[in-house]
Amino acid sequence: MAPGQSITTVYVRNLDERVKPEPLREALNIIFSDYGNVIDIVAKRNLKAKGQAFVVFDRPESALQAVEEVQGFELFDKPMQVALARTRSDATVKRSGNRDEFELHQRRRLAEKDKKKAAEAAEEQKRLKRPGAAAGQTDANLRPAKVARGAAAAASGLKPTSGGAAGAGAGPGGANAVVPDEYLPPNKILFVQNVPDDYGTEALTGIFGRFEGFREVRLVPGRKGIAFIEYEAEAGAITAKENTAGMQLGGEGGVGGKFIKVTYQRQ
Repeated sequence: MAPGQSITTVYVRNLDERVKPEPLREALNIIFSDYGNVIDIVAKRNLKAKGQAFVVFDRPESALQAVEEVQGFELFDKPMQVALARTRSDATVKRSGNRDEFELHQRRRLAEKDKKKAAEAAEEQKRLKRPGAAAGQTDANLRPAKVARGAAAAASGLKPTSGGAAGAGAGPGGANAVVPDEYLPPNKILFVQNVPDDYGTEALTGIFGRFEGFREVRLVPGRKGIAFIEYEAEAGAITAKENTAGMQLGGEGGVGGKFIKVTYQRQ
């Protein structure tokens, strides 16, 4: 069997970005259901995903036929560009009925997503360091990387990237800019901020200890509101981060609590 034949998902792009997800999914279902049983259609509204969709069939043969016959078909006056997706979809893996396989699939997908973000941030840093980057700062499309707060990084034990946070943005074009927290690559240690004062080691262990490979919670003496959570491997940290980021802690009845920020520790 050829490598692509096990893929049941079709990637569709060049869709009209003005069409809302629901009518878009309905239109795609009408077109692609001619080639087999469509079990899921994923179309999102976020900026990066606009103009794209994933159509999931129950059989790889249906996906192959759709790719061959729908290529260039006009939808909302735009010719669709279609191809087999590079990986299996969540819906496909779920149908296998194997819970462990599905959880592993999700962890791998999230890891790939985080690595892609980190690669994009690294590429942005390289671009800013190129000669002439400063001259292009007037361009509206130039978005310099966020600068981390040097004092907070030093006090919390975070390691700055080359050049240090204190000098970030000092050079032309922000050549020493630090990678934003949300784009840091996966790490087996999580950095948690905005922790309520009454949440100690035991309370945080109750939250983060339920994820695979949990090792320990480390508080920082003399520093309130932050903690480090360590796992045996990146997989556990990835799952914990995805399930706890933005979680509200403390308060009564959802009032007066704090929303924690969970990121990977800087290498």
